[in-house]
Amino acid sequence: MKLSVIIPVYNVEKYLAECIDSLLNQTLRDMEILLVDDGSTDASGQIADDYAARRPDMIRCLHVTNGGQGRARNFALPLARGEFLGFVDSDDWVEPSMYEKLIAAAEKSGADIAACDFLERYADGSENEVPGAFQDHPLSFAGSCCNKVFRTSLLSGLRFPEGLWYEDFYYSAMALIRAEKTAYLREPLYIYRRGQPSTMHNTNARKNLDMLQILDMLEPELTARGRRGDFEFFVINHLLLDTISRLSRQRTPESEDAIKKCRAYVREKIPKLQACESYRAESRNRRIIMALNYSGQEKLGQWILKVKNAI
Repeated sequence: MKLSVIIPVYNVEKYLAECIDSLLNQTLRDMEILLVDDGSTDASGQIADDYAARRPDMIRCLHVTNGGQGRARNFALPLARGEFLGFVDSDDWVEPSMYEKLIAAAEKSGADIAACDFLERYADGSENEVPGAFQDHPLSFAGSCCNKVFRTSLLSGLRFPEGLWYEDFYYSAMALIRAEKTAYLREPLYIYRRGQPSTMHNTNARKNLDMLQILDMLEPELTARGRRGDFEFFVINHLLLDTISRLSRQRTPESEDAIKKCRAYVREKIPKLQACESYRAESRNRRIIMALNYSGQEKLGQWILKVKNAI
């Protein structure tokens, strides 16, 4: 079998059919769909069962007690039979040619991982294209696991952290660390439904600190491979830039405390920002925001971004 796609399902009765239909309509036919009902309390589990009953040739439905996305995905991983593995969030959907194109790109180039861009879709019908990678760096695709296909042979023993946010970032990062080659399609083939609660658009300041645990898990993996610079790349991009900037827009006592802890972590791992090669390799605009966040002037950084976007 060419492809296995794992979909964790939790309380998405409004969106699940659209998600599954987008997979059934793929131009790639040699595939299976593993639906993992994560203890849904709405009709999601029944919808998943109905699809599995109608299409037993392609769909298997598994039911587990609620434990979060990482645990649901881990439950399905040993059951996946495909040469390649993909993941889709149950309130999103994909373009009909997504998996055929990604696998073709991986096979043509010999890549272990192939990734594409995102298309954000809002409730009012408006759209926004988002690159799968913002920098020219071998680890820049880390983030979501949903805009990718992975060679299953690359993933032996790799599991999602359970009970933590950013579990998909960890999984993607670890896969990229193992990969010898990646391929990138600059096409928005994965459609991300905006307006729903998500890890990257949240108001739970304390859970953002889960990124510190994720980075602590990645540090020994990279250090053992002599790739300290790549660990610093993750720190400045996913903590110093993304997490602190996101928290600074919340402006609550909890977010202020979380920002201080994030900044302390960055300063511990990177005592001199200007000496960090990954920092010096960033674009000028990104360096400015990173430097402001590092020095405790994140509100000024957000004001600059607001002015820039308004021009």
